[in-house]
Amino acid sequence: MVEDGGGEEEAEGESGEMPAAAAVPPLPRCNGFLPGKEAEEDGRAAPAGGEARAAEAEAEAMLAAGAGRPETRLSRRRLAVLAVFSCYSLVNAFQWIQYSILSNVFAGFYGVSFTQVDWLSMVYMVAYVPLILPATWLLDARGLRLTALLGSGLNALGAWLKCGSLAPSRYPLTLAAQTVCAVAQVFILGLPSRIASVWFGPTEVSTACAVAVLGNQLGTAIGFLLPPVLVPNTPNDIDLMAHNISIMFYGTAIVSTLLFFLTGVVFEEKPKYPPSHSQAVLQTMPPEDYSYKQSIINLFKNIPFVLLLISYGIMTGVFYSVSTLLNQMIVTHYEGEEVNAGRIGLTLVVAGMVGSIICGLWLDYTKTYKQTTLIVYILSFIGLLVFTFTLDLGYLIVVFVTGGVLGFFMTGYLPLGFEFAVEITYPESEGTSSGLLNASAQIFGIIFTLVQGKLTTDYSPRAGNLFLCAWIFVGIILTALIKSDLRRHNVNSGIMNLDVKAVPVDSPVEPESTTLKIQSDL
Repeated sequence: MVEDGGGEEEAEGESGEMPAAAAVPPLPRCNGFLPGKEAEEDGRAAPAGGEARAAEAEAEAMLAAGAGRPETRLSRRRLAVLAVFSCYSLVNAFQWIQYSILSNVFAGFYGVSFTQVDWLSMVYMVAYVPLILPATWLLDARGLRLTALLGSGLNALGAWLKCGSLAPSRYPLTLAAQTVCAVAQVFILGLPSRIASVWFGPTEVSTACAVAVLGNQLGTAIGFLLPPVLVPNTPNDIDLMAHNISIMFYGTAIVSTLLFFLTGVVFEEKPKYPPSHSQAVLQTMPPEDYSYKQSIINLFKNIPFVLLLISYGIMTGVFYSVSTLLNQMIVTHYEGEEVNAGRIGLTLVVAGMVGSIICGLWLDYTKTYKQTTLIVYILSFIGLLVFTFTLDLGYLIVVFVTGGVLGFFMTGYLPLGFEFAVEITYPESEGTSSGLLNASAQIFGIIFTLVQGKLTTDYSPRAGNLFLCAWIFVGIILTALIKSDLRRHNVNSGIMNLDVKAVPVDSPVEPESTTLKIQSDL
């Protein structure tokens, strides 16, 4: 592994260096966590009353003088980490959608029902729910690098297993291979906000998260576009169909293996210097003061986060359902248009990629998390309504346009939810909060896909889409109720106005804590 060098080499290897305070005595560490809990010495509480107020006044004076601030820098490696993660996330998303966009082809090839083909997509959602807590624990306990290697490694393994399922009788094997890819997803979806926070500075963190999510969206887009081109529907020539499928499977396996090796070369646990003051504060926390169980409890006690958990699950679950059933919706009204169904899916996701980047840049510039999230939610609702009532007009160009508008807002919402969650739950682990958001999305995605699929089959695509519209309306109400408390932004701005409690792992009772309010011109 390449480490940041020292001296002149170090200066060349880093960018965005901020003024250090190496010669100034360090700020008193509030139990190694955040201001808000008095330091303990030899198991005893810090002095109370006048002495505590004197300590607070001293800390305030030091911050006002610009002292005690750790050195922060931006590492050039951060761009390589982001690029490699985005690429293997892309391949994982491609493998998720490659079956459902060819649902009629794979149903004919394996001799199974459309519902069984839908399960090749839904297994991603089913696997995520029971595995997300162990995965987020692993991320917190063993770190970013191991989690990234597991995600990329399992992704490659699943791709190679699919290469052994190239026969009509091997549906169980292709389902098992897709299950391995689904497990890999558990170690992928929770990383964008963690990578952005650990490697990127406060003025680029939302954009970095959007780019990380962008990789997954791009994989979905390619999954809509490429499979219909590589595997045309040839029901009268199964051997040709198997050959075409093999090209897709082997190509995916080779690319995913290459990305696994790149992950091992590029990924490091964290940069040599923290990229922001919020990360610098977190890195001072002793490991023994962190409790994964307590972190989960804290998140579920956080009412704004619970509201976001449900509203994010609704919006992303709707996206999963629409993506899974898009082929069936299009073919119902436009028979024989499988290729155009893939192109419409591509339009939906590419428009969403543009929306993600714009939303990320906007958040970095304005920090208006709640307002932006609510507006995007409302516009997604309007977009789905328009898509629903124009789907059966008989004009594919109209579906392309309405699908693009829907994707711009609905897919653009994904990084908004991640970053909003990190802000309102700081200093809890980004991996834990984003993992719970994704678990909620998978649960809603399973329910929505099953119900919408049933309504689409028994009635019409309009009935299924109206069902989704009703749920998005509920999500708008929940989003409006979220209280915006931008904790991470406050720390980075020097407004440290937080009451954060560090609970030792072996402490069954949460000790009382006091709030240290510090305002300075940091």
